[in-house]
Amino acid sequence: MTYKEMKEKHQQEVNAFPFGFAFDKDQFLDMMENWGLCHGRDGQPTLNDLKQIASIGAGGYVRKKDIPDMHAMFNRQHQELQEAILADKTGDGFIFQMFYEEMSDHEFDWTQDTDETLHALGLTSSQVENNPALASGWRKAQGRIFGKNVFQKEKE
Repeated sequence: MTYKEMKEKHQQEVNAFPFGFAFDKDQFLDMMENWGLCHGRDGQPTLNDLKQIASIGAGGYVRKKDIPDMHAMFNRQHQELQEAILADKTGDGFIFQMFYEEMSDHEFDWTQDTDETLHALGLTSSQVENNPALASGWRKAQGRIFGKNVFQKEKE
């Protein structure tokens, strides 16, 4: 599976997960109604209803009963990413694709800011520098972003 395919698969899983988002009172009420958590006489959430949800920040909510499944999903996705990275011994395949996609998504060619790309992948610059495959994939993706032919074997 390519990095882009994995990222799309993971995004589809997140999109299908029963997260709720609310940025005003009406949206919050709609979210609670959709979850069947408006047991008050006036159709409003009760204190007990409110105790059944948790904020995940940025206007996002999850039912507390779904938290174990949420953690399991994110842990599995992280494990899939780590396994794909470990399987790429040279950095020319999955790792290159991963860095290239994230550099492109974070406008690395314009900003030349490594932090956003690394943060998106949960990596630090020292992790990349100290891992030959990651370092190679990083250099090659950076070279591709800046229009350099970084795969000499492709020329031969």
